[in-house]
Amino acid sequence: MAEGDAFTEHRPLLFTIAYEMLGSAADAEDVLQESYLRWSAVDPATVEHPRAYLVRVVTRQALNHLRTLKARREDYVGSWLPEPIRTAPGVSEDAILAESVSMAMMLVLETLSPAERAVFVLHDVFGYTHGEIAASIGKTEVTVRQIAHRARRHVHARRRRFEPDSGAARKVVQRFLLAAQTGEIQALMDLLAPDVVQVSDGGGKATAARHPITGSAEVARYVLGVARTSLTAATRIEQATYNGMPAARSVNGGEPDWLLAFEIHDGRISGLYVMRNPDKLRRTDAVRPLDRGELQPWKP
Repeated sequence: MAEGDAFTEHRPLLFTIAYEMLGSAADAEDVLQESYLRWSAVDPATVEHPRAYLVRVVTRQALNHLRTLKARREDYVGSWLPEPIRTAPGVSEDAILAESVSMAMMLVLETLSPAERAVFVLHDVFGYTHGEIAASIGKTEVTVRQIAHRARRHVHARRRRFEPDSGAARKVVQRFLLAAQTGEIQALMDLLAPDVVQVSDGGGKATAARHPITGSAEVARYVLGVARTSLTAATRIEQATYNGMPAARSVNGGEPDWLLAFEIHDGRISGLYVMRNPDKLRRTDAVRPLDRGELQPWKP
């Protein structure tokens, strides 16, 4: 297989790993570009297992980026959310993949150290062995096992119950959008769980709540306020799947204005993620192919 063919074949897997480690499609693309340059400088005939080799290269490049991003995000204005990616409906059929790229899980991963994040993503999401991960991140297998245990305990203590996108969830989103457009606060509150949490990301470049908003009444009032100021006759609202979750995107004048991703449990919205940062909305029209490759069984 030619060198370009091997990279192209595994590109969805490589992008998925980079995105889950970085929380940014733009940074993941940068990592893939850097990794491709390194791959193109190698004689393919000398690489016995191209997939394993490429995963190792991408992991190391993503780790380098992640250490830089950690410092940058400490100065981020307001709440930070991962860059939303439009996912094909089939992603929601893979429960592990859908949960791993969900907004809630990505926020939990953000609280891990770079090494913990890499180990958790590679082992618990992609099924790589501790030995394979040790070779990828330059640590001993014993150390990787310790990191994996620590990261898994941290994630399990903070993870929320996840339900992927479904027909029932999309109907809840439709009712939510109708209530927001017509200004029916009680209808909105009926769709929101009592302890619903809304997180908004404006990045200091668009109007957004600086801190999470909790509670159905508070979230409903905020949503109606935003709807009154942002929805016009020219607004087009599109429903789609983002990060394996039901979502809606508002487009004004051909440019995306906001994106809502919904976390829905038992027919009610328990998490609402609002993206307003224009830098993170620019690429939200493209569907991102995600892949976990050949998988091992889930190991909780």
